[in-house]
Amino acid sequence: MDKQQLKEREARVIELATAFCKEHLDDECAELCTKLVQKLGRKRSCPLQSGRVEIWAAASVYTICSINFMFSKSSRLNTSSAEIADHFGASGSTIAQKSRVIKDLLKISNVFDPNFSLKEIADNNPFNHLVMRNGFIFFDE
Repeated sequence: MDKQQLKEREARVIELATAFCKEHLDDECAELCTKLVQKLGRKRSCPLQSGRVEIWAAASVYTICSINFMFSKSSRLNTSSAEIADHFGASGSTIAQKSRVIKDLLKISNVFDPNFSLKEIADNNPFNHLVMRNGFIFFDE
């Protein structure tokens, strides 16, 4: 696959992912999905070269949702993996597997990632209040 074809696939993945976000979540999620897909597109062994673009779009949304706790009903923005799967016409297990590939390739933590977290999640991260003094870690308010 040449560079132009890869860029077209990347643009299509972004288009699909952001459409889901704007319909079911919000613009900030759409921006995070765009950032994630663009970062994937810059990888030397870009996974977007193969597979259905709908699966990669779904996996991108799933990844952003999972690290931002959007599968929790108590979250301001919430969705379910089934809703993502239904929207993209893919199986939940396939989407979860591709999400694992994304997290591994981009070294995204399962709990918190400063590059792909919603502003409200990043602001409320308890690790923001830890400081080190004289080799000891303290909670600083």
